[in-house]
Amino acid sequence: VQLQASGGGLVQAGGSLRLSCAASGRTFSSYTVGWFRQAPGKEREFVAAIRWSGGNTYYADSMKGRFTISRDNAKDTVYLQMNNLKPEDTAVYYCAAGLGVITTTLGAVEMYHYWGQGTLVTVSS
Repeated sequence: VQLQASGGGLVQAGGSLRLSCAASGRTFSSYTVGWFRQAPGKEREFVAAIRWSGGNTYYADSMKGRFTISRDNAKDTVYLQMNNLKPEDTAVYYCAAGLGVITTTLGAVEMYHYWGQGTLVTVSS
């Protein structure tokens, strides 16, 4: 499956952005789709994930309440709605898909087999 991430940009602190991750080549069916982010000089970190089958969602603690992950079955697209953005949210955001990702490993980069190219989010203060 090929993933195409989009929706990044420059936004002021307190603003919102919605990122999209579209699948091509095959559907997201049976996959877990996650969003990760990587700031300059830092490791890639887990943001949120959604089970395509069932729609269960999971979030990193620091994102709960501000970020919402969702899916559109008809469009084979996963979204990340980001509200009340802060300068520390500045990063390249990646979407990824994996099979057989158990709950305790949702934040593990190596569990995701397919990655999008990343989209840059810059939050100004």
